[in-house]
Amino acid sequence: MIIIKFVAIIILSYLLGSIPFGVLISRWFARVDVRNFGSGKMGATNVLRVAGKKAAMLVVALDLSKGVLAVATAWFIFRGGALVVIGSTEWWLVKSAPAMASLAAMAGHTWPVFLKFKGGRGVATYFGGLAVLCPPAFLFGGQVALLSASLTRYVSLGSIAGAVGTYAILLPLTIFNDYPIEYLIYTLIGTTVIIVTHRDNITRLLAGTERRLGERKPKLVSPPSESIPE
Repeated sequence: MIIIKFVAIIILSYLLGSIPFGVLISRWFARVDVRNFGSGKMGATNVLRVAGKKAAMLVVALDLSKGVLAVATAWFIFRGGALVVIGSTEWWLVKSAPAMASLAAMAGHTWPVFLKFKGGRGVATYFGGLAVLCPPAFLFGGQVALLSASLTRYVSLGSIAGAVGTYAILLPLTIFNDYPIEYLIYTLIGTTVIIVTHRDNITRLLAGTERRLGERKPKLVSPPSESIPE
């Protein structure tokens, strides 16, 4: 029964993460498909340049909620998990379910089934899950991200720095404060995914061609589509 619940949580979290809020919100606010502009991604930064601040803030909130709801759902479904025998397979599934659910939501956002597995970079969903799993790491990483982005006006650099910061702070918290090892694993996997999905940004940062916040709106990368996203 616990295995079935675990699999169900992972599937539901992935489907939740796959909801393309960036695409839907940009269509609502600006009547365009955000994927036809700039980076071709559906994240808040691209939405900001295409549909404005209100749309971008809404996308951030909704993408954060993917991680929050995934973790909360796992905790709710396994609220009686303390009765499982410690050290058993079921115990490990119960213990890791919240972090795995958030990673599944992040995977859904990055490789959404509703958009032929071409989605965003997973940053907001990653931080949403972390906000519930480990608030201290979320606050530290969030401050690093905001500070880096504010000083450089490179959102991509802020995202990468913030993710790396969450892993860096969880190392001592896990070693010296006995924080759950699954939180450290979560930040390691999440940070790796964020770095990989930003590899094109990293290339542009090294070349000095990365776009800063406040620069003019991006040009179309492909003809705009009038169809509803698949």
